[in-house]
Amino acid sequence: MQANTSEQRTLLRQQIRQRRRALTEESQHLAAHQLLTCVEASDAMSNAAHIALYLSVDGELDTTPLIERCWRKGQSVYLPVIHPFSKGHLLFLHYHPNSHLIPNRYGILEPKLDVRDVLPARKLDVICTPLVAFDAQGQRLGMGGGYYDRTLAQWYETGEGARPIGLAHDCQQVDRLPVEAWDIPLPEILTPNRHWSWDVTTTHC
Repeated sequence: MQANTSEQRTLLRQQIRQRRRALTEESQHLAAHQLLTCVEASDAMSNAAHIALYLSVDGELDTTPLIERCWRKGQSVYLPVIHPFSKGHLLFLHYHPNSHLIPNRYGILEPKLDVRDVLPARKLDVICTPLVAFDAQGQRLGMGGGYYDRTLAQWYETGEGARPIGLAHDCQQVDRLPVEAWDIPLPEILTPNRHWSWDVTTTHC
């Protein structure tokens, strides 16, 4: 009996998370710095004034060098914070070297909520999204909470607001993802070795 879409996605999450956790510290370090070359190939990243990023966990591609690059270039960086009142939604708070970070319900560090640091998602230029797996059609598989799908829904429906860009290791690519109706495909994905953009086209960095 063939597994249903939900079961396929759960199994795929387990496999790809295990794959990226298996990367050595040296490989992670190299990948994080190689990513910066592909960032240069993204006009959206180069021209953005306000960029949402995230702090890496669970073997994700280390975003620290990218965050530091943004700071050096004078780009404002924002991190996602779980919305305290609107279930399943995110806020984005300004992140700087002296930000006070606290663990959220998943144990992921995020800035301490201060309304003065909040920037509405529609005012961001780019939202860099974490992902577990992606395919050559721009489909993204997340952790299953739907936070980013909800955040990106307006952009997907209207084309207005922050441009989403996925960040991933090359080993997180799969042939084709099992897709659900609520999934938001990405127009751009950056890996250490490729800048993907859809039509569908890919270019080597």
